[in-house]
This record gives sequence, C-alpha cells and structure tokens, in this order.
Amino acid sequence: MSDSSGPQPSSDAENVQDESAATWYEDGLQFKCTQCGNCCTGAPGVVWVDEEEIRAIAEYLNKPIGEIRLMHTRPVRGRVSLTEFANGDCTFFDPRGRGCTIYPARPKQCRTWPFWNSNLTTEQAWDSIKGDCPGAGHGDFVSLDDIEIRRSVIDM
Repeated sequence: MSDSSGPQPSSDAENVQDESAATWYEDGLQFKCTQCGNCCTGAPGVVWVDEEEIRAIAEYLNKPIGEIRLMHTRPVRGRVSLTEFANGDCTFFDPRGRGCTIYPARPKQCRTWPFWNSNLTTEQAWDSIKGDCPGAGHGDFVSLDDIEIRRSVIDM
C-alpha cells in the first residue's frame, strides 16, 4: 500500500506551461510619446547601437560614418553606446527644442521605449516610469501584440 499523504506525481499535461499565460498587461497599455526629452536626459547610462544604426544616423545627418563613430559613440563593456554630455544628456538631444535631432533615425533602444522588458516585469515597474515619462499610461492604446513586438526588438 502506498502512502497517499505526500505529493503525487503530476501528469505531463500539468507540467506543460500555457505559452499564452496571461501577463499583467494582456489588455494592452496606453502610451503616446510627448517628445518631452526626459528619456534622452538625466542620469548617465547607455544607448546601445549597432553598425546598421550608426550608418542610418550618418545617412540621416549626411555625415561620414567615421564622424558619427568618433563624435557620438563610445565602447562600453564590449559593445557600442551613444555618447552623452557630462550631465547625462544624449549628444543628439537638443535642449532648446527639447527634442531628438535624429528622431527619424533614432536607435532601436529609443524607438522601443518604454516597452522594455525591465519596464514590463510588473505593473509596479511600469508605474514607476510614469513619473519621468508623461506619455506612459496616457494617449494611444497599444495592444498586447504590439507591446510584445516592441519588447522583443531589444532586451533592456
């Protein structure tokens, strides 16, 4: 006779996780970029760029790619990041106009803000960015499918 008081083995069906498991943002989120520039300024950090993005910036600005590399990028932990001024502002940020001077050619990291994995881990993580990002939680409806596409572009 076996002891039935302990844990019982589960069936294979119980072990398979539902890939469509609900996320806290399954009903979508609201976001509309207000172009306030807050995500381009503040504490120092990194904005990862690859060769394709550097080339797109150079083409947009009609400048040699070498100039963009020299004046606007830096090596960080084996990767390449855009540079910033001593105050943390991106070198492509225009403080007078409070906007990005390369907006149409901005890197993936900038294009996908605020739909980064780090901002989507919990509802509290999402709520925490609202203080700095006036577009988070306001404006256009962004569907779950669109959120998943944006967050899959770059792991931040």
